[in-house]
Amino acid sequence: MSQVIILDQEGTRLSPCTPERAERLLQAGRAAVVCREPLTIRLTYAVELPPAPQECRPGGIGQGKRLLLHICCGPCATYPVRALRAEGYAVTGHWYNPNIHPYSEHVKRREALDAFAEKVQLPLIEDGYEMPVFFRAVANQERFRERCPICYRLRLARTATRARAEGYDAFTTTLLISPYQDQAAIRRIGEALAAEVGVAFHFENFRRGWAERGKLTREYGLYAQSYCGCLYSEWEATQQRGRKGAG
Repeated sequence: MSQVIILDQEGTRLSPCTPERAERLLQAGRAAVVCREPLTIRLTYAVELPPAPQECRPGGIGQGKRLLLHICCGPCATYPVRALRAEGYAVTGHWYNPNIHPYSEHVKRREALDAFAEKVQLPLIEDGYEMPVFFRAVANQERFRERCPICYRLRLARTATRARAEGYDAFTTTLLISPYQDQAAIRRIGEALAAEVGVAFHFENFRRGWAERGKLTREYGLYAQSYCGCLYSEWEATQQRGRKGAG
């Protein structure tokens, strides 16, 4: 995949981005073209660079390794990106969430991730929106906890395949931070996929950073969703709020 050179307002060179992300920045008026060959864009604002590399622990478990991080949303990426970098990993984010419904919600969450990635210099690989794939996968298995492992595998399989194709040393997911997700199932599926594709699955209990996630979400001004992502979880969350209101 070709990458676009990206500069901030002050001319500082940032991590490259995909052509799709560059196009969104241009259309939103948040960037302008500097040159076409190679394609280079300049942001209309300055970017605060992340903390210096010395925050990484010398000899950390990820030292010298490239890790592909499946990201379910911007808020859930905040703590894991920081933690993985502290362990020495060179982290790239992977956006693939065909479960998110409706499409407007998918766009909101992707834009929140884009904003976070710019602020912390996180390279991103973005795959398209494939909602029919999700609905076909969970057909007749839509109940809570029944559909969820299917959804985990659908998303993690794409990340694992990407990791193998592009030479990453490991992959993992921000889903591991949420107390609302089945962490044991995520680990089991991740490790099974690792055996299938030949790329290590990095399991880490990111839940220890759940409170920090909330703090960082506010600091970065990120959009925070009110339900997991799929049509069924939106429906369940609405029903639950209705019952609380009736009480």
